[in-house]
Amino acid sequence: MKKTKIAISSTGNNLESEVDARFGRCSYFLIINVEDKKIKDFKAIENTAKAQMGGAGISAGEIVAKQKVDAIITINLGPRAFSIFDQFKIEIYHGEGKIKDVVQELIEGKLKKLSNATGPQHAGL
Repeated sequence: MKKTKIAISSTGNNLESEVDARFGRCSYFLIINVEDKKIKDFKAIENTAKAQMGGAGISAGEIVAKQKVDAIITINLGPRAFSIFDQFKIEIYHGEGKIKDVVQELIEGKLKKLSNATGPQHAGL
């Protein structure tokens, strides 16, 4: 892992925040640049899709895909958002806990890669 850009569903806007279990309805996405197995920098993007009545997963997926990330870390991901990332060949990993800790686990190859959706449609309403 030389250079990687990661998006994480987050409860807050910093590296001490927890991974949010709800991808489409999380408060923020942290976009983290990893270089030479270290966090180089990050930015927090407010998830504007969280308040939508329906289709939050698709809209959230589009927000993240526009960031041109290589990987996603989340807990639950519905089938629609999963298919967006699959289409763009973005790897999806399951991670729980503090953001900085799950990024380290990804760097060390300890996170489980997801091969299908982990949550139902319309979860987290």
